[in-house]
Amino acid sequence: MSALSNRSYLMNDFFRDIAPAFYVRPLHGDASPTPAQIKLDVKESKTAYTVQAEIPGVPKEDIHVSVDGNLVTLQAEVKQQDSTSDGENSLRSERYFGAVSRSFQLPMDIDQASSKAKFDNGVLTLTLPKKLAANVAHKLTID
Repeated sequence: MSALSNRSYLMNDFFRDIAPAFYVRPLHGDASPTPAQIKLDVKESKTAYTVQAEIPGVPKEDIHVSVDGNLVTLQAEVKQQDSTSDGENSLRSERYFGAVSRSFQLPMDIDQASSKAKFDNGVLTLTLPKKLAANVAHKLTID
C-alpha cells in the first residue's frame, strides 16, 4: 500500500510540473503538511541524542513531544488564521489548518526524566539522554 501511495505522489509532482493548469489545488489554503516536511537532524554522543526539527510558523504551545522507550513522536498543530476588516474581501489565502506527526526510533532507550526540549526560531531542539544499561551480569551465590 505504501508503494502505491508513493507512486501517487510522483504522479502529483509530474502533473504539477508538466501541466500545472490541470492540477487541482485546495480551494482554501495549501494542503496540510506531510510528515516528511518536518526535517530532522539526529546526532549521537556517548551519553545522549540531540534532535533538531524544523517546525516553522507553529507556536511552541501547539508542539507536542512524547518519548516511549526508544520511540520519539513529534506532533504539531497548525491553525488557520483568517482575518478581514470592513470593506475587505479575501481573494486568496495560502495558510493551512491541520496537524502533522512524525515518529522515529533511536538505537537505545531514552531517559525520559532527564530529557529536555527547547524551541527557538522555528527549530525544536531535543536533548535525549540515553538510559544507562544495567551493570554487567550479577553473580548469584549458591547456598
